[in-house]
Amino acid sequence: MLKPLSRRTLLRSAGAGFGHLALTGLLGAANQPLGVKAPHFPAKAKRVIFLFMEGAISTLDTFEYKPALQANAGKTGPGGGIITPSRFAFKRYGQTGAWFSELMPNIAQHADDFCFVRGLHTDTPAHPQAVVQLHTGSANAALTRPSMGSWLLYGLGTENQDLPGYVTINPPPNFGGAVNYGSAFLPAHYQGTRISDEGYLPNLEASAAADLQRRQLNLIQSMNAGLAKSAQAPDPVEGIIESYELAFRMQGKVPELLDLSKEPQAVLDAYGVKPGPEGSFARQCLMARRLSEAGVRFVEICQGGWDHHTNLHKGLIARSRDVDQATGALLADLKQRGLLEETLVIFGSEFGRLPMAQGFDGRDHNITGYSMILAGAGVKKGFSYGATDELGVKAVEGRMHTNDLHATLLAILGFHHKQLTYRYSGRDFRLTDVAGEVHSGILAS
Repeated sequence: MLKPLSRRTLLRSAGAGFGHLALTGLLGAANQPLGVKAPHFPAKAKRVIFLFMEGAISTLDTFEYKPALQANAGKTGPGGGIITPSRFAFKRYGQTGAWFSELMPNIAQHADDFCFVRGLHTDTPAHPQAVVQLHTGSANAALTRPSMGSWLLYGLGTENQDLPGYVTINPPPNFGGAVNYGSAFLPAHYQGTRISDEGYLPNLEASAAADLQRRQLNLIQSMNAGLAKSAQAPDPVEGIIESYELAFRMQGKVPELLDLSKEPQAVLDAYGVKPGPEGSFARQCLMARRLSEAGVRFVEICQGGWDHHTNLHKGLIARSRDVDQATGALLADLKQRGLLEETLVIFGSEFGRLPMAQGFDGRDHNITGYSMILAGAGVKKGFSYGATDELGVKAVEGRMHTNDLHATLLAILGFHHKQLTYRYSGRDFRLTDVAGEVHSGILAS
């Protein structure tokens, strides 16, 4: 059940980064920054669901089978360290014969829908910088950049003006925090709206009866609109105006949308929804489907706990148990509803893990070669792009930097990444900064 929303004032709701709803009658229809916009060319995907495995999942133990890892167990690996085989049994799935370990039997059932991107690499082995780079394109958290969800919202707008266009559920609490879903120098209404896996939405409340609240808000907004027209008005004023309006509308729409008790029991069982921490990821996945179906452009959900420098074996069992059933159910649900063909699903981490042991039972960070899974709109099905070396240390084919990944994702969504820009501080900024190459090899025809 949905928890009661906290009691805050609408004035504070603006600080939560709520998105846009046009202020009809005060600013006019021309000022609809979150209205639906046309991309540069026909998009293959209308929306994104990003399943973020915070801490760096070991793909070598889940969906990256390396026979040489087993054959060379106990030998000294490249750069030192003892080569450590996976302790989990792998087998092939689907007509394409994709490898998955026993940890992910439900995700593996969708093997023929997946596009594996196997040649990824990034710049820094430190979690905070790598997480921020994955989300914003820049590893320098001190030079805050808009998140990829904010860029998408800026470029496409949203289909449902009563909901935020960008939602992040249980965002990473430690590695960059709000930077990972912030709008930085983009207007405030492009920031992600943060909710919890229990449906708790901070700073959203009814401060009075609806009719009285509407009159209060009209007065505040008329004053804001007057300020916005003045020469001295700071840029954030428009974002605050839009935030107030959306917060008012969301009070009626969001609680109902996030109330999972409305779902049939069979759906709840399929996802594995249950009370408490063990059901957290399942709740997130079901919320992601409901939000996407309602028109939200970008939904990110997060599962932490993958940073296995120690306790690799038991840790992977526990974390995979958390995500496998729910992820498989989400993909099946999207497909059954006809949503997968227009939704791009991303499953992955900020970097990978090395084939050499760290201590008795662990793997260190790997930024030179790792994998992600893509599914749904815009990508080839049952396809593997790029590769790492025989041990899984370095990307050797189809090398794709984080900037390249962002450029390719934007292409799927209908954008030339060099042309999706925002003028700030005397220069044009973009998600891919000054780099990025579209890897058309993964794109569906």
